Amino acid sequence: MGKFFTILDLGVASINKNMAVLGMILGVVLAFMNVVMRYIFDSSFTWAGELTNYLFMWGALFGAAYGFKKGIHISVTLLLAQLPPAIGKALLIFAHTLSFIYLAAMSYFGYQLVLIIAEFDEMSVDLNIPMWIPNLVLPLAFGAAAFRAGEKIYEVSITDADEVMKKEEEELIHDTSEIRGADV
Repeated sequence: MGKFFTILDLGVASINKNMAVLGMILGVVLAFMNVVMRYIFDSSFTWAGELTNYLFMWGALFGAAYGFKKGIHISVTLLLAQLPPAIGKALLIFAHTLSFIYLAAMSYFGYQLVLIIAEFDEMSVDLNIPMWIPNLVLPLAFGAAAFRAGEKIYEVSITDADEVMKKEEEELIHDTSEIRGADV
């Protein structure tokens, strides 16, 4: 069973990272091409603005889902350092559980939105594609982020409370030293 979750973990991470990078790169390239077309050739792609928006939306949401894997989202750990390790661990599990519930709900409601949009046969204005296609990012990206939050719940649950708190302190020290290094 562990091998299955390892493969699933790698697959989700790969999809999140590649979709984030691809969305951002294609969005920037398309926006740049459209600006060049507009100012040098006095014409532009009418559909480029809409597609650029969708590419950035996909890139940002999949990038945020990937951020859960890397632990790069904002967290306030000042209070955790002052608490006994067992209580700190319980609070971390609680916080990750709240995140999981929120992200899973967003994924579910995103799926419901996609179904409604598909039922209405809504089409995009410039690209002339069904609107459920660009909105498919909502259930997919939020589902991937919920998977990551669930993964964090599991990781914290099986780790000894002292180790959990030590890891949180190390991450805080590492983040602080990176910030100070950037200011120098």
